[in-house]
Amino acid sequence: MLADQFSKIFREEHRQIRDALLDLITAFSKRDRDQIQSLLGQVATLTGPHFRYEEETLYPALTEIFSPEYIESLLSDHDHAIGAAKKLVDLAGKGSLSEEEANHAVDLIRGVLPHVSDCDGLSIMVERFSEKKVQSILDARDRSNQAGLDLMQWASKVRKRAAAAVA
Repeated sequence: MLADQFSKIFREEHRQIRDALLDLITAFSKRDRDQIQSLLGQVATLTGPHFRYEEETLYPALTEIFSPEYIESLLSDHDHAIGAAKKLVDLAGKGSLSEEEANHAVDLIRGVLPHVSDCDGLSIMVERFSEKKVQSILDARDRSNQAGLDLMQWASKVRKRAAAAVA
């Protein structure tokens, strides 16, 4: 069943993002610049295609189940995550991080983590979709992965919505 295949893939993607974000918290806490840079790249690589197929195919499909307000909240979570990622990149680009800046980075990451765990639960709704609809989501995932745009590339070149400004 395609919904089972989707659920496995979706959960694994969320696990990878979760782990990279948790590792990023540790790296910022230690102010390990090399690890921060590496993990920011990893997070961007994981989230670019993932956010793209969610926004282009999964979320529109979910409008038959959820209210427009809930779908908007999912999109707003992405807006915030993109804004937070931009701020994290800015912080990582500094010569050295103060303890206050490192703590701010940790807070930004913690602000994104609930979306990762909440979004993972959407797969149980996908179980109710037709095989054709699930296949269309998987096809969109394949296209997003083939395009290979990381989060910042996708957000600046393809995505129509503006990211949230994060201080």
